[in-house]
Order: sequence, then C-alpha cells, then structure tokens
Amino acid sequence: MAWQIQEAKAKFSELIRTAQTQGPQTITNHGQEEAVVLSKKDYDRLRGPKIGLVELCRNSPLYGVDLKIVRNKTVSRRVDL
Repeated sequence: MAWQIQEAKAKFSELIRTAQTQGPQTITNHGQEEAVVLSKKDYDRLRGPKIGLVELCRNSPLYGVDLKIVRNKTVSRRVDL
C-alpha cells in the first residue's frame, strides 16, 4: 500500500501496524515514492546476520580449495595506443 506523507504522519501508529501485519509500506511525496516502512522482523531478515570476514571466508563453498595463481612477473607490458 502507498501512503501519502501527510497521511503517514497523521496515522503513524496504523502505518506501523500495517507494516507489521501486511508487509512493507511505501511513503509518497507529491506522487514520488520516497521511503519504505517495514517491520523490525523484515528489516532483520534483509540485513542478515553480522559475521566477520574470516568467518565469511570459512563458510565459503571454496574454503579449502587449492588455487593455483599464476602471475605475469614482467616489469612492463605492451599497450596499444
């Protein structure tokens, strides 16, 4: 559902309840979508769990794969202009 900004201000409690029961609610200003109100549950789901870089890498499906990286060790390279 889309709410005009004036209506959202006037019916803020209803806006919050609707976001909790029916999902994200769009706020419009002069016909343009400006914001979305969503429940804390939806926000937490979208935000995802906080994990560190090390844990993220360890949970990767590529964890433990032996990668062979070959690098070009020349000092310069040819560039066509």
